[in-house]
Amino acid sequence: MQAILGAVTELWRYPASSLAGERQQAISVARHTVEGDRLFGLIDTSNNEIARPDREVKWHKVPRIRTRLSPAGALEVAVPDGDWLAAPGADSDRAISAYLGFAASIRPFRRENTTPGYAGPLLAERYVKAPIHLLTTASLAQLKLLHPDGTADPRRFRPNIVVDMPKIEGSFPETEWIGRKLAIGDLLLTISEPCRRCGFTIIGQDGFDHDPAILRSLVRHNAHNFGVYCTVDRPASVEIGATMRLL
Repeated sequence: MQAILGAVTELWRYPASSLAGERQQAISVARHTVEGDRLFGLIDTSNNEIARPDREVKWHKVPRIRTRLSPAGALEVAVPDGDWLAAPGADSDRAISAYLGFAASIRPFRRENTTPGYAGPLLAERYVKAPIHLLTTASLAQLKLLHPDGTADPRRFRPNIVVDMPKIEGSFPETEWIGRKLAIGDLLLTISEPCRRCGFTIIGQDGFDHDPAILRSLVRHNAHNFGVYCTVDRPASVEIGATMRLL
């Protein structure tokens, strides 16, 4: 029997790309996606530009906009100090536009993602995402060691699964597992590639500040990478506390 490396301590899905994620007690992982993950995007309606917090300062407030899915799977959003509002919708677009300071709109990537009767435009997905982004607390601890004044908060890196495991001195362990297979509870994964980090990681959110040194540390010490992408060999649901084993 393979040794247990650690246990799941955080599970996340991101109903709208670039907006804040929704922490979960369990997630359902299909062959190509996490259920409820990255169903919507946000655009500047003046030019139909999709939100890119990693590239433009005007989008830096976007990760502070909260998201959640209702029990029926409908998107709701809330700007800081604002109420939860159904999205896509005129009220949510007005609130987001007022918060950002320019006209913006939430739109679905696919028709089936939104509420019945939605007849508005769709967005073209900016990239084909990996099904799972995995991060370990061992890597977070190594980053904190390299940059002790920074806040190595998982929200900077937008993982789906965070696994608590003992720190390995001098190592970002999951980056060294490329090509290996993992079991997390009943879920079977293949670690396909390292996650190359971008400017999103430096952006401040609730509880931590803007910090360019976070990205500089990863460039210098882990070839720009942090965490890993995984493909799904056997879909399953994953709950907090599920154990992780290398196969």
